[in-house]
Amino acid sequence: MTAFLDAAVQRAVDLGAGHADARQVSTRNGAMSMRDGRMEASLDVEERGIGVRVVVDGCWGFAASDTVSVDEAVALADRAVAMARVSRALTTRDVELAPEPVYMGTWLSPFDVDPFEVPEADRIALLQERSAVLLADPRVSHADARLLAVRESVDYADSAGTRTTQVRHRIEAEWSATAIDSRTGAFETMATTAPPVGRGWEYVLGGGVESGGARRWDWTTEIAHLPELLDEKLRAPSVDPGRYTLVIHPTNLWLTIHESVGHATELDRALGYEANYAGTSFATPDGLGTMRYGSPLMQVTGDRQAPYGLSTVGWDDEGVAAQTWDIVKDGVLVGYQLDRAMAAEMGFDRSNGCAYADSAEHVQIQRMPNVSLQPDPEGGSIDQLIAGVSDGIYVVGDKSWSIDMQRYNFQFTGQRFHRIKGGRLVGQVKDVAYQSRTPDFWGSLVALGGPDTYLLGGALNCGKGQPGQVAAVSHGCPAAVFDNINVLNSAQEGR
Repeated sequence: MTAFLDAAVQRAVDLGAGHADARQVSTRNGAMSMRDGRMEASLDVEERGIGVRVVVDGCWGFAASDTVSVDEAVALADRAVAMARVSRALTTRDVELAPEPVYMGTWLSPFDVDPFEVPEADRIALLQERSAVLLADPRVSHADARLLAVRESVDYADSAGTRTTQVRHRIEAEWSATAIDSRTGAFETMATTAPPVGRGWEYVLGGGVESGGARRWDWTTEIAHLPELLDEKLRAPSVDPGRYTLVIHPTNLWLTIHESVGHATELDRALGYEANYAGTSFATPDGLGTMRYGSPLMQVTGDRQAPYGLSTVGWDDEGVAAQTWDIVKDGVLVGYQLDRAMAAEMGFDRSNGCAYADSAEHVQIQRMPNVSLQPDPEGGSIDQLIAGVSDGIYVVGDKSWSIDMQRYNFQFTGQRFHRIKGGRLVGQVKDVAYQSRTPDFWGSLVALGGPDTYLLGGALNCGKGQPGQVAAVSHGCPAAVFDNINVLNSAQEGR
C-alpha cells in the first residue's frame, strides 16, 4: 500500500523539496435514517485518494488525486513542487517545521464489531425495534431514528522516514420522539443523548468495555423514559428569565467546551490565520501563562489518546505521535493546539499532534484534539451537586447555540431543563437559553462532579477551513455547577 507513497516522497525530494509527505486515505461512510418505523434513506459510500504535500524553498505545495497508482503519485509530486515554486513570489514568511522523531507502526482504534460487517437487515431491525417502543406510547406522535458509521484508513509516509498505517472507526446513533398537543398544536421533540464515539457496533447494542468516560449506553432505559420526559416538557411552564445557578450535565456541557474552549484555543485561530470560517479568538498568545480563563477549578486538557475518543489516533496527519497536554490549568490559559509549522513559528520544541485532513484531496490543517474538562477527584455525584443548589436549573442534552466571531459572547440551549428548589428537582421548565461571556462563564464555575459523572461527548461534524473540512472530536467533562448565570426565555427572545 505504501509503494506509491514512497515514490511520491522520493520524487519530491529529488526535485528539491526540503520536506515531503504523502497520504493515502480511504474513508467509508454508512448512514441510515428512519421516520415512524419506515426507512427514509440508506447510504454506503467509499472514497479513496492520494495527497502529496511539500515544502520547497520555504513554501508549501500540495496536490491530490482520486487515482491511486505509482505513476499518479509521481505526477502529484511534480505538481506539488511546481505549486510551491509558484507560491514563492507571494510568500512573506518561510515555512519551518518543528522536529519530530521517526516512527514505523500500525494503529487500530478499539472496537469489538465492525459496523460494516453487520448485515443491513440487522441494522434496519434495530432502528425499527427501538422506534416501535416510542411509537407504541400514545404520548408520542412521531419517532425518528438515524445511524452513522465511519471507517477511515490512512497510510502516511514522509521524507524523514516515518511510515505509519492507522484505521479509525466511529459511530453515532439517535432515536427521537415528537409529541403534539392536539388542543393547541404545540409540539416538542426530544432525542436520546448518547454521544458519538470511536467504537464499533457493540456500542449501539449497548455493550462493550466502559473506560475513560466512554460508557456502555443504556439505550433501553433511556428510550423507555423518553415519552414521559417529553410529555412533561410539552406541558411545562416557560422559564422566568433571570439569574440562576446551573447544574449542567455532560451531555450539554461538552458543546459549551467545544465552542468556547476548543475553538478558542486553536492556535491558528488565536493568531488570526483562521478567520473566515467562524472567526478568530479572544485567547491570543500575549495572554499565554497569565490570562484568567476561568475559576481555579478549571483544568482543561488536550489529548489524542483518550480511550474511544473521536480525535484519538496513533499519529496525526503530519506523523506526530499522539500526546496529552494542559490547555487551561488552575483557570489560567497555558497551552494551545499546534501543528508542526505553528509550533516552530511560536518557538515550541514540538507539535502536540493536531494536524488532520478529512480526505486525501484536502491539505492538512490544524484541527481540534479531544479537549476535556477534568473532574474533581473528590467531587460528588449529580444528586449531590443538585442537593447543594437552593434555586437553579439542571440542564441536560444539547440543542442550539450561538457564539460570536471571537469565541467570547455566547448562548446555549438544551433538551431538558429541570427546576431546582431547595436542593431538589421540582419539575421541568422550557424555553431556557443560558447566556454569558466565555471568561465570565468559566469564572462562575463553583463545583465539579467526581469521576463517576465524567462522560465523553462530542460531534462527528466539526467544520473548519476553506475549502471546508469536517473532523470528529470528543470532549470529556463531569457534571458542573455555575453560579449566577443569565438565563433568557428563548420563546420571548424569538418574538
